[in-house]
Amino acid sequence: MSPAFALFDTAIGRCGAAWSERGLLWVQLPEADDQATRRKLQSRVPGASEQRPRGDAKRAIDAMRAHLQGELSPLLDLPFDDAGLPAFHRRVYDALRRVRPGETVGYGELAVLAGSPGAARAVGQAVGKNPVPIVVPCHRVLAAGGKPGGFSAHGGVDTKRRMLAIEGVMLAPARAGKRRKGLACDLDEALAHLRKTDPKLGAVIDRAVAPAMRLDATESTFQALAQSIVYQQLSGKAAATIYGRLRDLFPRRKLTPERLRDAKDEALRGAGLSRGKTLALRDLATRTLAGTVPDVERLHTMSDDAIVDRLVQVRGIGRWTVQMLLIFRLGRPDVLPIDDYGVRAGFQKAYGKRKMPTPRELARHGERWKPFRTLGAWYMWRALELSRGEKSDGRG
Repeated sequence: MSPAFALFDTAIGRCGAAWSERGLLWVQLPEADDQATRRKLQSRVPGASEQRPRGDAKRAIDAMRAHLQGELSPLLDLPFDDAGLPAFHRRVYDALRRVRPGETVGYGELAVLAGSPGAARAVGQAVGKNPVPIVVPCHRVLAAGGKPGGFSAHGGVDTKRRMLAIEGVMLAPARAGKRRKGLACDLDEALAHLRKTDPKLGAVIDRAVAPAMRLDATESTFQALAQSIVYQQLSGKAAATIYGRLRDLFPRRKLTPERLRDAKDEALRGAGLSRGKTLALRDLATRTLAGTVPDVERLHTMSDDAIVDRLVQVRGIGRWTVQMLLIFRLGRPDVLPIDDYGVRAGFQKAYGKRKMPTPRELARHGERWKPFRTLGAWYMWRALELSRGEKSDGRG
């Protein structure tokens, strides 16, 4: 069988794939236009003819398209024709395929996984020659410090960021601790997608003020969660007063895990903290010092689900609290807090329902909002305000 190829539409643009009877030979990420994509692919697989994919080739293309649409899969079962590749490259690609969606790896870590500790530079060269991106997920390899590093595809690092964002990994655009402007997505693209996939949501978008979600500054994960614990089940004014008293207990009003761990119960209770919140804050301090709670820089390399799984281990921190951190401190664009009363009540108003949706019903409907479910939730909050005649400044 002579090699063949086809172009196919995806959420990141029109990709190409070439295959032989043994499996995929080359996957081409989108170039500037179809002609450039086709030309690049043909130069990599000389003699390949453009054909309609069938059998394993169609299955591979359908799986890649679904993955980039947000139906995440490790794609481990897709056949890859690696005949003729150096043995070292094959080991690197096999190791990289075991890095699952939502995870990232450094070059040194990948060298260890490939059985060649200390060969980070050679691993980098192999990754740069990867013939089947998406299937062998070279976009999940980061440089030191969680930085994106290079990416040879058209669009460079922006394409890499976009592919990682689909998998729930948002790379920090600036130093950790800095205030970021808003959600990590193109607002015009997101709103166009929501209007297209959900006309009723589009009607809310047209009525509501444009979103201007400015993220809360986040010096550390510990401080963000400590504030969340203090604020739970209190009015904003009362919570701010207690949080201020808590900070007043420490030099320069700086709250750290070490200081909180060593503080006396009497002092914490005297600041207005309940016994439950005192225990929760101590657990947060202990888990932060033990490394369970990642720092902000590490959060930016983790998927939404991985962050939730890690942080809900802290006493007093539930899924909703972590989702608020994902939205308002990290700017994640695809978070849907299905247990949030305001989101559910807003959905009831926006869609003219007699009853509020159950969390499961809301989650099912929210599938059409992917990968911009945060904005879907934001507009449900706005829908509730509109039903009450309230006005919003658009900041969430």
